[in-house]
Amino acid sequence: MTLSLPPQSGRTGGKHLARALVRAGVLALAWACISGCGGGHSGAAPLAAPGDPAYPTIVSLNPCTDAILAEVTGPGQLLAISGYSHDAQSTSMDLAKARRYRAVSGTVEEVAAIGPKVVVASSFLPPATASALDELGFKVVQMPIAPDLEAARGQIRELAGLTGHPELGKRLIGRIDEALARAAPPRGATPVPALVWESAGLVAGDDTLIVDMMKHTGFTNAASARGLSQADFLPLEKVLADPPRVVFAVGNPLAEEDRMLHHPALASLSRMKRFPLDRSILWCGGPTIPRAIDALGRARRELDRQDAAIRTARVR
Repeated sequence: MTLSLPPQSGRTGGKHLARALVRAGVLALAWACISGCGGGHSGAAPLAAPGDPAYPTIVSLNPCTDAILAEVTGPGQLLAISGYSHDAQSTSMDLAKARRYRAVSGTVEEVAAIGPKVVVASSFLPPATASALDELGFKVVQMPIAPDLEAARGQIRELAGLTGHPELGKRLIGRIDEALARAAPPRGATPVPALVWESAGLVAGDDTLIVDMMKHTGFTNAASARGLSQADFLPLEKVLADPPRVVFAVGNPLAEEDRMLHHPALASLSRMKRFPLDRSILWCGGPTIPRAIDALGRARRELDRQDAAIRTARVR
């Protein structure tokens, strides 16, 4: 994200910029384009009148909050989302749906020109940007990366409450709970060691949303058993020497390192099964969670079917 302010930056510069924007009529004109700037909504949320404080207009600067807010806002309420959500390689929501919303790079000038009541960003928002937005009178809400399902539910509740649509948040959480019920392993089933292995050999650590979802779908994190933490490196040689039962390969079609995830030597590990996992469902909460849980559940069921077939063949 970039930040450009007049030379008199800080509190004085922020006030000058705000007055200049108001004099130019930019903030007033933004209300007139609400229906054009924001995308449609598939839910039954009411259309609020511009300026209704119960249903504040919002700009989102983070792809994870983009995806959640697209689910828990009413028509015309989400004025813009981050440009990451318009990129097939970084979006965590349906690309066609994302492109119904205006995209911004996250500069103070862009946000000020749109004129939302609330700006939602990640916890990595630069302090200078957050300070400038605050000086201009915008409410800034920063969301950290959810480390588990409970935290992800809490973020949905918080954002849905912020938008004035708690019922839409409950609906999204209901979809998550339904996915968990679908993918739950049989009672008493032994967790299967599994490794989330990304491009360049990076692994997922224990305190991450994807690993918490693995635990709910019948897997245990093989990386932590090796003493590895989030984003540690696990080379191909160590996987070949001590293969986990399952590898979830998270590829990037633009990365040269993906050759390691598909190395021919891995095919010789008959007991190890590889399943592809879409990188777009790896880290964000909200609507990506049911997709991730369904993918993990399919992998566990396929693994159980293969193991059952092997046991049957041995009996015969």
